[in-house]
Amino acid sequence: SSGINAEYGGDTPSSGNEVSVHYTGRLLDGTVFDSSKDRDQLFKFKVGTGQVIKGWDEGIVTMKRGEVAILTCKPEYAYGASGSPPKIPPNSTLEFEVEMHDFYGEDCTEKSDGGVLKSTTVEGTGYSNPREGANVTASWTMRHMDRELEKRSVQFILGEGE
Repeated sequence: SSGINAEYGGDTPSSGNEVSVHYTGRLLDGTVFDSSKDRDQLFKFKVGTGQVIKGWDEGIVTMKRGEVAILTCKPEYAYGASGSPPKIPPNSTLEFEVEMHDFYGEDCTEKSDGGVLKSTTVEGTGYSNPREGANVTASWTMRHMDRELEKRSVQFILGEGE
């Protein structure tokens, strides 16, 4: 992605974050095939989960709030050999002007009330569901806006303790 307006502060979204963007999609000849601005409605999706084309999943995570960028997506990062008839021909490289409005973490609460929002900054390694007796290291950073409030790391054996 190449930024048009890149002087914006703040973090970038991570995989699983809900993002809100405005976009205009064009073929390389300039033909507009879709635009959220024409509908006057932000487009919302969970980034990094395959809900959008691969080029968006990879490009959107580099953008900050308020940034406007051009994402140029080769066919293998867009709709591939099949295209998306009738508006997008097969093997088309596409250009999207994308404006990042907002993003927020994945809601981890049972009530989906936004009480706990998770943003993955580094994908974990090892088992996704460790068994009892496994050595576990958990690290977290608590932030408010761009300010780091707390950073901790703890190690424990799963199943020991109260």
